[in-house]
Amino acid sequence: MQLDTTDLTPTINRLKRAQGQLAGVVRMIEEGRDCKDVVTQLSAVSKALDRAGFAIIASGLQQCLSNPDGAPDTKDLERLFLSLA
Repeated sequence: MQLDTTDLTPTINRLKRAQGQLAGVVRMIEEGRDCKDVVTQLSAVSKALDRAGFAIIASGLQQCLSNPDGAPDTKDLERLFLSLA
């Protein structure tokens, strides 16, 4: 199943922000910043990645509904969901 990148523009932007946040976390660790601040930022990165993953799966499901012939089987979809759990 090929994803439509135009539908995923907001998700791509979210991933780019998460990439910047992750670079910030690395910098914070290298600078010896407070553990609480580092973990808070790391949590924000993790949530952004999770949301991006769910958005990608939702987009794929929407495409599957509009084109059931090219849809992955139930086991594949289940594995995708569980990979984000």
